[in-house]
Amino acid sequence: MAKAYTIRKSRCTHFFTMNKKSAILWLAVRLYVGWAWIEAGWGKLHNPAWVGGDAGAALTGFVRGAIAKTAGEHPAVQSWYASFLENVVLPHATLWSYMVATGEFLIGVGLIFGVIVGVTAFFGAFMNWNFLMAGTVSVNPILIVLSFALMLSWRVAGYLGIDYYVLPFLRKLTRRK
Repeated sequence: MAKAYTIRKSRCTHFFTMNKKSAILWLAVRLYVGWAWIEAGWGKLHNPAWVGGDAGAALTGFVRGAIAKTAGEHPAVQSWYASFLENVVLPHATLWSYMVATGEFLIGVGLIFGVIVGVTAFFGAFMNWNFLMAGTVSVNPILIVLSFALMLSWRVAGYLGIDYYVLPFLRKLTRRK
């Protein structure tokens, strides 16, 4: 019979991922990252080139710029990702434009109000990763790192938010009988 081992967390790891006293720190991180997403999404939601009469125009320009970055000895965009952009995103630029604008805004709202923070942060990091893959650095690396931190600390990151009520409900809902 195999002997069972217990791996103990360090005090530092425990504090940042499990201790409710760290919730104020995660609130500050959530507000910063959430505000960045709300600003980006809000601007797009009120721009007809993203959502409205000319929807897809801004995204088409962004994607074409990304595809152009595949040239040269050290391309900023990998050819496989450019192929995805060219064959999947460009033909449906209007749909993707609405999804990006709405997604950015909803991620921001979810983080600010602390709604299923781990999942919300995952989708934010996924969008940041896509922007990085398209050759746009900007604040994306910072937001990815902060989103990963929020994902790792999901138990307490939303404690000062709606997760205080949602997570216990989800635990009850998913408990086996």
